[in-house]
Amino acid sequence: MADELDIEGMIARFRDRARAVRSRPLPPVGGPERQHFLAQAQVDFQDFAMIGDATGELVDGVLVLRIDLRPGSGEAAPESERR
Repeated sequence: MADELDIEGMIARFRDRARAVRSRPLPPVGGPERQHFLAQAQVDFQDFAMIGDATGELVDGVLVLRIDLRPGSGEAAPESERR
């Protein structure tokens, strides 16, 4: 499995998922259901974006993702999103 793992490809797919969440249309719901949908979209975006900003490597068969959470470290868009 580790020999076949494309870490950069996996991280790129998470970036794509984060963008998809941002462009997801709102369903025709109102009230509490709408608020729940918006809150879930924010959590989904945060999760996907964090992994999409990660750097990864295999260390002794363990996938290690590094995510810089220091203030100001993520203000610039990843290079793949600058195009």
